[in-house]
Amino acid sequence: MDLPQGISGKTTPTAPSTSLDALHPVESSSPESVPLPVESQDPRIRRTRQLLQQALAELLRTREFDKLSVQEITDAAGLNRATFYAHYPDKFALLECMVAARFHALLDERGVIFDGTCSNALTGIVLGVCDFLAQTLSQFANTPCGATGQLPPHMESAIVAVVRRMLLDGLRNHPPASNYPPELLAATTAWAIYGAAKEWIQTPNRPLSEEIAATVQRLVLPLLNPQPVQPPQVHT
Repeated sequence: MDLPQGISGKTTPTAPSTSLDALHPVESSSPESVPLPVESQDPRIRRTRQLLQQALAELLRTREFDKLSVQEITDAAGLNRATFYAHYPDKFALLECMVAARFHALLDERGVIFDGTCSNALTGIVLGVCDFLAQTLSQFANTPCGATGQLPPHMESAIVAVVRRMLLDGLRNHPPASNYPPELLAATTAWAIYGAAKEWIQTPNRPLSEEIAATVQRLVLPLLNPQPVQPPQVHT
C-alpha cells in the first residue's frame, strides 16, 4: 500500500497573502495559525533567518519559550525588530522554522529520500522525529526539560506542525479513498508519530530508532488510509 506520493522530504511553506513588512507584531498565536515564510535563495535572507534561529536556539537553553520576547531574540541575534517582522510574523513561526530546519537536516544526515512508498516515507519521518527528540533533549540536558525527558509544549507543537505539513502536502495532492478531511488525517497521524517517538525516548534501555521506526510505521499507516465511512443502514 502506497503513501500519498506528494509527500516529500522538504516542506514548502505557504507564502503569506500580504507583505510580511505590513504584519503587526503578534506573539500569542499558535504555531499553525500563520503561514510560514517561503524559503529564499537570497544568501542575505538565509543568513538573517539563520541568525534568528540560532539566537532562539541559544536562548532556549536557559529560558522558557513563553517568557521570551521578540526583542530578546533580536538582541541576541544582533538585529532589530523591524528585521524580525520582515521575515517572521511572530516568535511561534520562528520556532517552527527552526524546528523544520533541524528536522530536515537530520533527514539529510541519514540520507533519507522519500519516493512515495510507505516504507521510505513514513519510516523516514519517524526516524527524523526520534532523532530530533534524542538530539534536542541531549542539548537541553542541563535544563528542566532535559531532566524530565520531555520537551516544552511549544516545542512539541512545533515538531508536530512540521510533520503535519509534510503529511498534508501529500494527502492534498493524492487524496485517500476515504471521505475524511486530509487535515484531520494529517493531524491525527502527526500526533500519533510524535506520541510514539516520545514513548520511545522515555523508555529505559530503548532499542535503536531504526527498530522502533518500522513498528510505528505499521501502526500509523492505517491512519493515513482509513476505510471509507459507510452510511448507516436504515431498516424499514
